[in-house]
Amino acid sequence: MAAREEVAALGAIYSGDFHLLAESESEEITFQIHTICEHHAKKIQLNVTFQLSPDYPSCLPDISICSDQLTRKQCCDLKQSLLQYAETLLTQPMVYELMMRLQQKIEGGVEQVTVDKVNESDNSQQQCNADDAVWVALVHLDHMRAKAKYIKSIEKWTSDLRLGGRLMFMGKLILILLQGERKAIKDYLVLQKTSKVDVDSSGKRCKEKMISVLCEEKLQAGQLRLTRFAVKEFTSGAELHQEFEALGLSGLYDKFVRF
Repeated sequence: MAAREEVAALGAIYSGDFHLLAESESEEITFQIHTICEHHAKKIQLNVTFQLSPDYPSCLPDISICSDQLTRKQCCDLKQSLLQYAETLLTQPMVYELMMRLQQKIEGGVEQVTVDKVNESDNSQQQCNADDAVWVALVHLDHMRAKAKYIKSIEKWTSDLRLGGRLMFMGKLILILLQGERKAIKDYLVLQKTSKVDVDSSGKRCKEKMISVLCEEKLQAGQLRLTRFAVKEFTSGAELHQEFEALGLSGLYDKFVRF
């Protein structure tokens, strides 16, 4: 309730620059705020995406910062600065305070911030080490017979390997979205393929043989970094697409999921 009241207030404050991307009764609220800050008399446009979990504000929000006028490293540095500041604001509404902090960081002169966008070769050398270590994998499962046990296994593996993401159901479609270190994702896939996690048609425990890894790639600027793993059910392709869009992953949906 408190998070919804905060989001409603943010919508009133930022008006046309506020975009609610996803909301459910019992799960995350995802929204984006467009803001313009000045640095050395030049205007910098930023899109800042927040995802509030059911435990917010007792836990940190997920944050993504994207700007065509800043390098990926600069966006990552700003994000890390906001997350550090957010730790001092736990248990209280914090998004507006974080937006004010972001504005102060840029207008006050963030270290190494330059408005002129660097070229591709320079940008590749200045990428944020933390985000470079984050990979995204999209996995398709053909079916789950022992659904409750299967889900419990997936939740345990992702927790042990510190992977964020989603287990998504829509009708007969089953997708697993994983985010984390590339080695952790590889280790997860080994567990998925070698553990007796499901049952066959006769009820005997069996390994997963009907798994397809649709993609494995680095997390890109503008894509939301997930630090938690959640199970979600969708009733339509439109709902599923909205989830991918809220995470900044519309490209993955269009390439691998679109019906």
